[in-house]
Amino acid sequence: MSGAKTLVSIDEYPHSSYEPDCDYVHGELEDRNAGEKDHSKTMAALLFYLHQRRKQWGLYVGLTTRMRVSPARFRVPDICVYTLPEPDEQVFTRQPLLCIEVLSPEDRMSRMQRRIDDYLNFGVRYVWVADPKTLKAWIYTADGMHECSDGVLRTENPDIAVPLRDLFEE
Repeated sequence: MSGAKTLVSIDEYPHSSYEPDCDYVHGELEDRNAGEKDHSKTMAALLFYLHQRRKQWGLYVGLTTRMRVSPARFRVPDICVYTLPEPDEQVFTRQPLLCIEVLSPEDRMSRMQRRIDDYLNFGVRYVWVADPKTLKAWIYTADGMHECSDGVLRTENPDIAVPLRDLFEE
């Protein structure tokens, strides 16, 4: 799907598949930028790091899983993290603790901000955004945004800490 708008009904979207998967915003499909090597490596590093510690931290870690964030909006975060119990539905309707987005060169901040706002409005407590090009990351909460200047992405309750050096290969 390039620049053309694709209209889909709210009833049709959850039962359709797209390659790669798309977000659904008020009847329109929105492409998700993915598939480049740096994006993939960073996403894999995050997924691996969290997955290895899932039992220790009591987490379920999901990769590119659809989430219904409002009656007319579905988002597909790169990674979502739930405290246990694991969601038992195929399209998530319960808010996770954390959504993670890895930037691609084509990502525009205005579009990414709409995704972040959707997550926070849905009740997600933490949104992490990682940029493999600049080797920087940001933490978004209902209280605002701050750059991860100490080199560690964090959450509280549960306490999760992911050192950036473990994400970005030199």
